Amino acid sequence: MAGHSKWKNIMRTKGAQDAKRGKIFTKIARDLTVSVKEGGGSGDPVNNARLATVIAKAKAANMPNENIKRAIEKGLGAGSGDNYESIVYEGYGPSGVAVIVEAMTDNRKRTAADMRHAFDKYGGNMGTTGCVSWSFDKKGVLIVDNEDGSVDEDTLIGDALEAGADDIETDESVFEVYTAPEAFNEVSSALEAAGYKFLSAQIEMVPQNYVKLTDPGDIKNMEKMLDIMEDNDDIQNVWHNSES
Repeated sequence: MAGHSKWKNIMRTKGAQDAKRGKIFTKIARDLTVSVKEGGGSGDPVNNARLATVIAKAKAANMPNENIKRAIEKGLGAGSGDNYESIVYEGYGPSGVAVIVEAMTDNRKRTAADMRHAFDKYGGNMGTTGCVSWSFDKKGVLIVDNEDGSVDEDTLIGDALEAGADDIETDESVFEVYTAPEAFNEVSSALEAAGYKFLSAQIEMVPQNYVKLTDPGDIKNMEKMLDIMEDNDDIQNVWHNSES
């Protein structure tokens, strides 16, 4: 087993996600636009693997098709939009929690200053490239909804493995399907075609081990640090190995 409870440890509560839905859509739209530009200007997910990956993420987040289409069209417009670049920041939270922040920004200095402030303010510190990423594995992660108990575990396992998945875990009301990054698009498309509904679908940095925070102050600081990072418009994803 992968030993990773993404739905429990990485994602915040569903209610908090719903409250931030507008901001989430804005970040995904930016990613869609950049994916088109960095994918050779192709708006066809068949010929643009990165775009296909982001579309899967958008659909899992229930982003309206019109919003997806508009973001792709923006990327297709010659010279349109801002000049964004992808940057990864690494560092430590309270009690040495490993943190990876994936950003997409049009102002590198602004975003770096924001991240350094977020780390420092809540008992952590921003490190150098590679300081914590060695303890994470990049994987495709598909969270299959089974809140109503209608998904048969054996059938899902068979469908996922046949599609090319590496591992499947059961976690309360969801199934967690893990893939190699290069197999993500094929597996997500196959499971979507088979009728499975995703609560989340994206390429993630999965921790190899976890840090259990026990001090109330550390727990509070970690939550505040994650909140300030996730509220930042430049930040696409925050991965960490804090065990909740």
